[in-house]
Order: sequence, then structure tokens, then C-alpha cells
Amino acid sequence: MKFVDEAQIMVYAGKGGNGCISFRREKFIPLGGPDGGDGGNGGSVFLEADENLNTLIDFRHQRQFRAQSGQSGMGRQAFGKAGEDIVIRVPIGTEVINVETDEIIGDLTEHGDRLLVAQGGIGGKGNVHFKSSVNRAPRKAGTGTPGEEREIRLELKLLADVGLLGFPNAGKSTFIRAVSAATPKVADYPFTTLYPNLGVVSVEMDRSFVIADIPGLIEGAADGAGLGSLFLRHVQRTRVLLHLVDMAPFDDGVDPATQVRAIENELRKYDPGMLEKPRWLVLNKADLLPEEERQARAEALVQELGWKEPWFMVSAIGREGTWPVVLKIQQFFDDQKAAALEAAEDAAARAEMTRNA
Repeated sequence: MKFVDEAQIMVYAGKGGNGCISFRREKFIPLGGPDGGDGGNGGSVFLEADENLNTLIDFRHQRQFRAQSGQSGMGRQAFGKAGEDIVIRVPIGTEVINVETDEIIGDLTEHGDRLLVAQGGIGGKGNVHFKSSVNRAPRKAGTGTPGEEREIRLELKLLADVGLLGFPNAGKSTFIRAVSAATPKVADYPFTTLYPNLGVVSVEMDRSFVIADIPGLIEGAADGAGLGSLFLRHVQRTRVLLHLVDMAPFDDGVDPATQVRAIENELRKYDPGMLEKPRWLVLNKADLLPEEERQARAEALVQELGWKEPWFMVSAIGREGTWPVVLKIQQFFDDQKAAALEAAEDAAARAEMTRNA
């Protein structure tokens, strides 16, 4: 299955109904005058974030969406019925872009967020509105305006707290299995993960975070090579990046430090700001090394990289060393939350002092 994280669709708002030209015709009322009603407004097109959706795959089958047009007005000053709006459900984290201008229209980040993407046309005025002292029988009515038409691109950016980075076969899927209830496919060949997996990591009641297993990156991903090019955008919204690397020797001679630097280079090319995020090193597959060599090899790699951030040595397949990583991440988020709360309280106190001064 391919994860569809981008889709391009056409949306058509409904046309406004035309105003009516009509005159009152009743027995014993020879000078009834105009009584044409207004046309109804056309329906609009909205996007709405839905937490029950995870992909944009449904848009492979339907790419055009049309709202209903408004009805024309009628006699006796009867208004035409307004066209019904249509609401298109999309996953949380969907960014909406105008294809023609490449402008970001909006970003749906919470369940229930709604965004207007095509405004319905306005109904025309009936001839009753054109009556005047010099024109008591106007044979004129307004024409409904067309609804907006727009081609839009939907881009889904996963909303996860932690993103897993690493080359194919670094053990990301195994790691997410070890620390959460997610069950991504695991196999001994590259590109096992073809679409991102989300897992909820629960430390205890009311203390949890979401982790995303991103498909493996390769050199050139930022320029469109491999599968990772489609998913680099997903790590932009994470708060912490876990950089997994296979610390065991490679048959092809590519050492772990080279792989770490290669992915750093892809992040830098795609968005230099991503290197400013907290990025922790997780040296995986320690079980493949003799126990007496593990610590020395890990420390040598950390020293070679000049790594300043936290680092960990784990065996994800045996769940060895994974729990300290989880606790460290949760503590990081707890500290962030406490700092934000303290800042908000300080701001409120300063505002109160200003009011009382």
C-alpha cells in the first residue's frame, strides 16, 4: 500500500440563482406591481479536518467536487432556495495550497477545523428591487454571480511529537514496535516502510506522546530520490527527532558516521531550520556486537561525530535500552510544558500589575 500524502483536486462553488421578473396578477387588483423574488445563493465548498482519517488516499478516486447552485427567484417575492454547501473531510495536518498562485490558503491542524476554499455565488435581485417613482413596472432583474472555481493541492503533514530518522534498515519500524502499540511491517530488506506509521507511547496516565516512523531516507532524498523525498515534510512538525543508526559493521563498508552525516545533509538541503530541532542519536542493533565491544564502539562513534545532544545505545528487537529513551523524551516534553505554563503565569501577573498601576 502506498501512503498518499498529496492530492490535487478541483472545487466548484455553486452559481447564484437569477432574480425573477414577475408582476402581481390578482383579481380586483389591476395595478399589482412587481413581485419578483431574489435568487438563492450558491453553495460553498469547505474542507474540514477529521481525526478519523489518516491519509489522502480517497482523493485518488474523486478529484472534482461541486456545490449546488442556487435556485432562481419566483413570483410573489418568493426567494429561490440556496444551494447546499459541501464539506470535504481531510486528515488533521492537511495544508491547502492554491495551485495557480502557489499560495497557502490554510492549514487544518485540529479536529473540526473548517476552511472555506470556494465561495458560492450571490443570488440576483428580483425586479421588486428595481421599482422606483419613475419606473413602476421594471422588467429587469439581477443575474446570479458565478461561484468560485479553484484547483487546490492538499499536502498532509503528520502531527507527531517525535519523528524517527534513519537510512533504510536502521531499525525504525522495530523501534516503534518496541515502544508503542503500532505494528508496522518489519523485514530484512530496504524500504519495508512505504508510508508513515504513527504510534502512541504511553508512560503512565496522562503522560504520553505520538511517534512517527518515517520511511527511510537515502542520499538525494531532498532532490527527489527514493521514497523519503515524499515524507521529509512530515518531520517539520515534530518536536524531537530521533536519529536511528545501525551501529553494527556494514558489509558494504559504509560506516554509521557517514550515514548520519548523509542524512544531516539531506535535512540541511530540504530545510536548514530542521537541524535546529532537538535531534537525539539512537545507536541501534547493539545486540549484533559482542557485549565487550558495544560501549567502546558507541563512544567512539559519538566522539567521531562530535555529538552534543543526548545519545542512547539500544537493541530495539530485544527492547533493550528503549525504555530510558522513552522516559527521556517524556521528561523533555514535561519540562517544555512546565516552562510554557510558567511563562504564561508570568505574563498574566505582569498584565495584572500593569492594570493596577
